[in-house]
Formats: sequence, structure tokens, C-alpha cells
Amino acid sequence: MAKIPEKNQNSKQIIKALTTISEAVISDQYLDDILKLIVTVTAEVMGSKICSLMMISDSGKELVVKATQSISDNYNKKPNIKVGEGIAGMVAKEAKHIAVLDVREDERYINRDIAKKEKLCSLLSVPLIYKGKVIGVFNSYTANPHNYSKNEVNILKSVANQAAIVIENFRLVVETEVIKEELETRKLIERAKGILMRNKGLSEDAAYKFMRKYSMDSRKTMKGIAEAVILNEEMSKIS
Repeated sequence: MAKIPEKNQNSKQIIKALTTISEAVISDQYLDDILKLIVTVTAEVMGSKICSLMMISDSGKELVVKATQSISDNYNKKPNIKVGEGIAGMVAKEAKHIAVLDVREDERYINRDIAKKEKLCSLLSVPLIYKGKVIGVFNSYTANPHNYSKNEVNILKSVANQAAIVIENFRLVVETEVIKEELETRKLIERAKGILMRNKGLSEDAAYKFMRKYSMDSRKTMKGIAEAVILNEEMSKIS
């Protein structure tokens, strides 16, 4: 059986790699850049030919490759995998890691033709779990047969946990910004409605419908219409 290079077994290198990943997690880099760094560093530590991070789609039915250090079009453009199907799909569904000695010979592995073309052999696949929920899968492939040790499984699980944290933190930031935007828009619309009610003698419902119709006719957002109403009111006070 092939062995992961001894230099990659070095604990100092592993600690350094995990430190690099930890620093990336708390950095202000873009999510895609952080995930690319994570798979690249992990590939070096694990002695992997390919490392890939797959995310469960919004529908919750498929796994989509989100990051990989591979430059292979065959691998990068492979079809999405349904949750529950294939090795990665089973890991996502069961929330348990799976190690395969040779994916080219394992009937559970869906893309055996791609594995043969890319000379992929052993696979370690672990779930990305955040607060008890599986959000994706982390895969590590070798070019030669390899029996993954308990230590290697723990290393990849640690990386997967780090990746899950950064992904969910990013989602939280995005959701927070969306909520802020929605609240700001709501405040502007309420203020604009008040102006229309006062200046045009409209009811609250009529003022809202007036703005909505103008928004549809002009193909502008309700926020844009509200801002225009408010600006017009402020300009009239100046004149």
C-alpha cells in the first residue's frame, strides 16, 4: 500500500497547516478564496492528488463542488451528486466518514470513469457538520492505494469542521446584511407613504398602491421610488 509522504506526517507541518486554515477562517478574505486555501493546504498535508469541498445545494437534494485545488476539467465539471447516492452522497446523508481503498473498483462510487482518467485511487470523505447539521462533504483522493489511519481521519475532520464554521459565518453575515437592507427599505417606504398621505390626501393603502404601480411602470425598485419621493419632499422645502 502507498504511504502518505513522511514529511506530510510531520506533526509540526500539520499544526502549521491547521494554523494557516484557522487564520484564514477569521480573515476578511472572500469565501471562495478561503475555501480554495483550505483545500490547497489540506491536499499538501494529506498528500492528496485531489481535495474537494462539496456543498449541499439550497434544495437540499444535491452536492455541488464548491472548491478544489484540481485543475482537471474532467473532475471540476463532473455532474452534481444526489444526497444519498455515491460515496459523498452517502456521507452527506449518514453524517459519517467513509474511506475507500480504490474508487475505480467500488460500485458505490458513481464517477468511476473520471477516476480512471484522472488516476484517482483511494478516497477519504468526511461530512461538514455545523451545529449537528450536515452542510457538505470534504473529499481527499490519493493516486495510489492507501489505508487511511485514524489520525488522518481526525485531521480531515478537523479541517472539515473549520470549513463548516467559515461557511456558516459567511452565511450569517450575508443574512444579516440582507435583513439590514430589508429594514432600511421598509423604513424608507413607510416614510414615503407618510409624505404621499399628507401631500395627496391618500389613505395608507392607497399611498402604497400608488408607489407600487409607479414602481412597476417605471421598472424601478420600491426602495428607489421611496427615495425619490423623500428627495422630492426635501427639495421642495429648500425651494
